[in-house]
Amino acid sequence: MKCFLFGISLICTLAFFRPKQRTWVAIGDSITYLNEHPDETGNRITKGYMTRVVEKMPDIHYTNLGYNGWTSRNIADSIDHIGLVPADIYSIFLGTNDWWQGRPLGTLRDYTGHTGSGTLYGSFAIIISRIRALSPAARIVLITPLQRADFVYIGDMNNNAWGSYKPKNGQTLAQFAGAISEIGRLEHIPVVDLYNEPRLDIKQLVRFKYLRDPRTGQYRNYRYPDFTTVPFHPGTDPYPYPKEAIGMTYDGLHPSDQGFEIIAGLLLRVLKQ
Repeated sequence: MKCFLFGISLICTLAFFRPKQRTWVAIGDSITYLNEHPDETGNRITKGYMTRVVEKMPDIHYTNLGYNGWTSRNIADSIDHIGLVPADIYSIFLGTNDWWQGRPLGTLRDYTGHTGSGTLYGSFAIIISRIRALSPAARIVLITPLQRADFVYIGDMNNNAWGSYKPKNGQTLAQFAGAISEIGRLEHIPVVDLYNEPRLDIKQLVRFKYLRDPRTGQYRNYRYPDFTTVPFHPGTDPYPYPKEAIGMTYDGLHPSDQGFEIIAGLLLRVLKQ
């Protein structure tokens, strides 16, 4: 009988000290989406940042709300239709597509004045307001875009874009990252600043880009910034990022396993506070 009572007491004690289960909704673009779709990377990654986080914090269960090619406006305009659910934690990892698609950045007044989804600031106001209405006590984490080298989609080389080393429509990616950090400061929301993370500097994103030398006609490996002035021809050139070129990204934009490990580590610092 004593053993039985001791067993019951032990079970109750372990149940009492079991970590509380928490829920996390990760909102983002393709960098978030790929966590569940490594096959769409040519299996160049094994797992994304969310899986890496919950491996270290198994009391957290996440929902992936990442959408390929989406901007903050896409999320804001669809906020009631993307499956947003009550949660303990929300992360918002957007901005790189806003920059490349030439969306207006806007100003902090668009955020505080709730001027609508026409700007990045206004879009973030909609997203954050909706989260707070749904889960007032939830913790929100903002994640800035990381820098970009020249992007070439592994599944279709006609889908390509230059890197963050030059503006798009008169705006820099640094400005978009800065806007997200500014929103974080205003709202006292923690920000994981990937753009200014030294380990994710543009020089570290790819080891080289394999291109035809315009002078000799021979293919060779170009390092950054040399490859930024060498033309790439998707109709005739081979894929410019063989596996040996993988750095912190595998295609100039999307993180590799090494890049995802850094992102997860930075996010873990915030979630463990």
